[in-house]
Amino acid sequence: MATSPLRAEELERELEQLLGRDVFPPPQEFRARALVRDDTPWREAERDPVGWWERQARELLEWSEPWQRALDDSNPPFYRWFVGGRLNACYNALDRHVAAGRGDRVAFHWRGEEGEERAVTYAELLHDAERLATVLRERGIAPGDVVGIYLPMIPEVAVAMLACARIGAVHNVVFGGFSVEALRDRLHFSNAKALICADGARRKGRKVAVKAGVDRILDDLPALRTVICVRHTGEAAPMRPDRDLWWHEALRAAGPTPAEPFDAEHPLFVLYTSGSTAKPKGVLHTTGGYLTGVAWTPRHVFDLRDDDIYWCTADVGWVTGHSYIVYGPLLAGATSVMYEGAPDYPDKDVWWEICARYGVTIFYTAPTAIRTCMKWGPEYPLRHDLSALRLLGSVGEPINPKAWLWYWRVIGGGRCPIVDTWWQTETGHILIAPLPGVTPLKPGSATRPLPGIDAAVVDDAGREVEPGQQGYLVLRRPWPGMLRTLYKDPERFVETYFSRFGRETYFVGDAARRDEEGYFWVVGRVDDVVNVSGHRLSTAEVESAIVAHPKVAEAAVIGQADERTGQAICAFVTVEAGVEPDERLADEIRAGVAERIGKLARPARIIWANDLPKTRSGKIMRRLLRDIAEGRALGDVTTLRDPAVIEQLEAKVRELRAAERS
Repeated sequence: MATSPLRAEELERELEQLLGRDVFPPPQEFRARALVRDDTPWREAERDPVGWWERQARELLEWSEPWQRALDDSNPPFYRWFVGGRLNACYNALDRHVAAGRGDRVAFHWRGEEGEERAVTYAELLHDAERLATVLRERGIAPGDVVGIYLPMIPEVAVAMLACARIGAVHNVVFGGFSVEALRDRLHFSNAKALICADGARRKGRKVAVKAGVDRILDDLPALRTVICVRHTGEAAPMRPDRDLWWHEALRAAGPTPAEPFDAEHPLFVLYTSGSTAKPKGVLHTTGGYLTGVAWTPRHVFDLRDDDIYWCTADVGWVTGHSYIVYGPLLAGATSVMYEGAPDYPDKDVWWEICARYGVTIFYTAPTAIRTCMKWGPEYPLRHDLSALRLLGSVGEPINPKAWLWYWRVIGGGRCPIVDTWWQTETGHILIAPLPGVTPLKPGSATRPLPGIDAAVVDDAGREVEPGQQGYLVLRRPWPGMLRTLYKDPERFVETYFSRFGRETYFVGDAARRDEEGYFWVVGRVDDVVNVSGHRLSTAEVESAIVAHPKVAEAAVIGQADERTGQAICAFVTVEAGVEPDERLADEIRAGVAERIGKLARPARIIWANDLPKTRSGKIMRRLLRDIAEGRALGDVTTLRDPAVIEQLEAKVRELRAAERS
């Protein structure tokens, strides 16, 4: 049932009190049945890191041929893992579960935004993947060829990825919210030979024609000879007979194709990271090492077991969806939820209604989404029974302590460990996170590196800094799931990741600090630093201090040029529902920042925002905020979830400038 205003006030007071609590030990009930209950994995991995990874690969995956050498490190940073071993990703995700008699197990409880439901079993996924593999092969797709995938969040996206893996094709999934121009660029960069798309997609009750838009770019892609279209919304989808196939017709006419074993270093997928000023980077992952990482982490980081119902709210177009919607859960034989829709349609409680309906036990989402739910208020989750939840996860960016505590208290009822995970598209899988049955939690910290991972915080010369000091996060030892290169751009691969501190040290690009107990606090990208009077301040830390104010829902901080201090801090601030922002509130925010960080960190300018410019995946586009604040022409805004936000912010900045001049 809905909360009352008094309940909301009580919650705010409780959260204020909890902000003073530093450590949250694993709940005793959770720890009693956790898969990992002591530090054995860390001790074993530290004694023999390569041997430890070998054991995980052997125990969690089925190999058609064993490897002759676990790690070839003769040519860093071009490491090779499980050299000579052969396996198939689709076989490990589907065939072996069906062969073991688990074909009737539900792989995905799919939910559409209008309430449609499908329960898709492992046997059904395998049936379709076998036949789509045949269709691709008959259209001339060979091992190593790239297949583009541009689909909404429907089970067919997993089938498409696994069918590619079945025949050794390299899938290049492009987020369905990207424009067709962004799709064209990625298909061009990867030289894709085929594309799998849908007739349309749905966004908050509206249908969007996809195939008709895709047709506009295909003449620019001469290498692309095949388009396979999923009938999803019934939108008009012109079909060219020599090139285009309907998914359902093609699969109905096709027979099965067996899974073919490939070398452990055979490319599995390329995934392009967004680039605001340069060509997107095509991160290339290979089969054996990547599968090892995404097989181990969900079982141990999420404590994933057979009776769990798991839900990662990401989109498959991002690496989180690759690793923790498709490959990781399917390798584990898990049952997952897949949702096509927004978190506020048809109402702001839809996530929690889905959790209650399917009995979700493990829930994995982004801090941006958590802060948005905070802004909407606790009444929405409190409408539903969330008692089945036993673990909550966070991914995508550092989570500020206030959001961590709200998540823990409101969504988890104070009984669920919060697994705050740090990793990247490039790392393939989670690298820094708690093991929830063992690791005491600190709100805002991703805690410690996982077994087999050697992370450090260093200065400009590559020396480890003292505890509490901020530096650069680096990884000093190869791990199986790491990217192998940037697609068709090995020089850029070395320059981007392995030039700053040498060819054996991976430069993450994040600033971080490590406390006295060895916990890592990732404070944001290195370029998300403001230099005020010679003092380097993390924008993420300032944002965390701002949102600690009980009336603040969300904040984004940038640096602005300032004649006196070099740079000054500018904060875009969104307040809680029902709050009227004024100068008094601005003063309170500045005082809170000064108290938590220091006077130098006080925002020189606070701009009240109804919302912040975000990509369709929910990430704040700070680049646009910098352009708005400086009055520069905006760059590409095609990935924005709501372009109207930009107009509102530009108007606010104009008002502020006029007021300052007068």
